[in-house]
Amino acid sequence: MELLSRDYPIKDVCAIMGVSRAGYYKWKKRGKSTRAIDREKLLADVRRVHADHSTHGYRWVAAYLRINENGTACDSVVYKCFRCLGITSSTRHRVKYKPRKVKDRYPNLIFSTWDTVDRPRQVIVSDMTAFRILWMYVEVTFYFDVFTKEIVTCRCGDRRGDRNQYIDGLEDVKSLLKGQTEPCVLHTDQGSVYASIAYNDIIRDTVIVRSMSRAGKPTDNPVNEALNGWIKEELIIDFNLERCRSVEEMKAIIARYVKFYNEQRPCYAIGYDTPANYRRRFNNGEIPRKDTFSRRQPSPLPKFIKRRKGKGSDKTFLSPSGGGCPSGGGGLNRPPERTPDDDNTAVFVDGTSPWPGNSLDKDTSLTEYEENDCPCPLSENKSCKKG
Repeated sequence: MELLSRDYPIKDVCAIMGVSRAGYYKWKKRGKSTRAIDREKLLADVRRVHADHSTHGYRWVAAYLRINENGTACDSVVYKCFRCLGITSSTRHRVKYKPRKVKDRYPNLIFSTWDTVDRPRQVIVSDMTAFRILWMYVEVTFYFDVFTKEIVTCRCGDRRGDRNQYIDGLEDVKSLLKGQTEPCVLHTDQGSVYASIAYNDIIRDTVIVRSMSRAGKPTDNPVNEALNGWIKEELIIDFNLERCRSVEEMKAIIARYVKFYNEQRPCYAIGYDTPANYRRRFNNGEIPRKDTFSRRQPSPLPKFIKRRKGKGSDKTFLSPSGGGCPSGGGGLNRPPERTPDDDNTAVFVDGTSPWPGNSLDKDTSLTEYEENDCPCPLSENKSCKKG
């Protein structure tokens, strides 16, 4: 009312507020209440004590006032004074954390394009899951074929962090791909074994191309995460893994489950077929062959965000030089130039191009394509139509 009375008549302000003018003038002549005076004194005391002892918080300040100045304020009241005054305790030990720039050892070549995998042995994913039953502990490393959902191989270890199970499984994958000429992407998370030199030296001079999820992004490997969940649930509930009384018995049940999973278990993702039969049907030509993986557009944006943006997938991109792509060169679109310190580079372990027959070099990123760029960095001289 004091502020309003500067611009409007007191009579009108009092009428709006529902008070009489006599009551307003009586309130104006009245001095500060005892409660208001005590509150101001407490604020001044808290400010003074904190200025002299700024390393302490509100609880210490409240105790100091009660002991040395006969104060009666409780901790919660002093806390409100701290909030009102905008003060906090200060310390020289406070560490200022700087955001760490995560550098991925290998790029993510997949992101959300899992549904573009169009043949067996094209993308294999791997992850480790653990089982703890009573005093027993077993780690199992699975290698899955993304197209057929087949367990390519699995290895068990009874010691925490045993790297032999990872390496033995990789040797199995290497033997499986012997004689294959087309590249095979091996996608994993950034576990210490998966990123180790010893692990990746095994696949040097092979058709295996490394791909890794981003740090702290389990959603970059959804196939493995989902299958691990189903496998653990079925092993414990259907195969009674919790009733085992020895590590050897656990390993035997896991081996029996892998055989059941590949040859008998219907899988929803492949039309309730079994993984082994689905692979046989593809090899026999019963399943139509597509060419979608080479024309995929890896992007860190989730699919629902892409759909929300509403950008169409039927745009044709013309090159200023007359080719089918903005970069020209017979229709093969080249991504932007890379900087030397960029770590998202699609390369073999030995540093060569992973996809034979095109001009994609080791300074080419598969993760920096924009929505409107060519979606086919791995295609070979095809017309560049998005999607």
